[in-house]
Amino acid sequence: MTSCSDNSQPGNMLLLGVLLILATAFTISVQDVVFKLFSSEMTLWQIFALRGCIAVPLLIALSFFKGARLSMLQEASEKWVVLRGLFITGTFLAFYAAIPFLNLSTVGAANYIAPIFVALLSAYVIKEPVGFLGWLGVFVGFVGVVVLLRPGTDAFSAWALLPVMGAALYAFAHIITRTKCQDVPLASIALAQNMMMLLAGVVVSFLLFHITPDNQLSDVYPYIFGNWSEVSMSDWLVLAILAGFSIILSMMLAGAYKIAPPSVISTFEYSYLVFVAAWDILFFGIAISGLTVSGMIMIIAASLLVLHSNSRR
Repeated sequence: MTSCSDNSQPGNMLLLGVLLILATAFTISVQDVVFKLFSSEMTLWQIFALRGCIAVPLLIALSFFKGARLSMLQEASEKWVVLRGLFITGTFLAFYAAIPFLNLSTVGAANYIAPIFVALLSAYVIKEPVGFLGWLGVFVGFVGVVVLLRPGTDAFSAWALLPVMGAALYAFAHIITRTKCQDVPLASIALAQNMMMLLAGVVVSFLLFHITPDNQLSDVYPYIFGNWSEVSMSDWLVLAILAGFSIILSMMLAGAYKIAPPSVISTFEYSYLVFVAAWDILFFGIAISGLTVSGMIMIIAASLLVLHSNSRR
């Protein structure tokens, strides 16, 4: 891959990218609270399928209402846009599959190894310089994540490996956004992403329906291997809220990575951990510890180091 844009970013675009990813991280954290509270009601695949059934038509309707071109579906079906959508879908599936079994801070910390992958890909694939301070920031952020994970806790269970795998897919997705999707409208990128999520939910649900898992497995992990459940009006309301989140976030996330260097944006995504730690306290009664505070401080310091490194270049 080769970079599609100049490596030097105007200061206002860099600031806009940072503000956009901070807003995105906050919104994702709110969405994840809804997902965790809702995960006992339906299977992961049912949520993805039904949410997509709302999000895709709504996104198309909103886009055409705003005068979108008829080529929107064609743009959403371009190979790089589809591949990006597949990577993002894999990321979210891995992330949300682990949510019922770990607290949000743990899942988020495991997932936020992604900036390490993004920095490596930025340096060696698209040749965007990271710099000494940038690498130092990535290292400090990684150490902060390790502090949050706290070896010996449930963070190192098999479920914690899922968001780590998702982190690698996440990095590839955003490198594609930066290098191959610069000229693709955000609405088309969002449409492709939501269509891939809808497809994933339908395909896996179909497979589970025809290849019935072991009863013990479905009893232990109903969120992953269970059957579809009846959908009430309140369930549809939650699904509509999740669909709205999906539309907004897919455009915000792609926008941030389009206008600023991935190594900068990915580091500021660490702010997500601060938000979910707060939600763990407020919604799930998980007390914050001194180690958690230390990890957060290191993560904030990492973000500032990366920003300062980019401003010097």
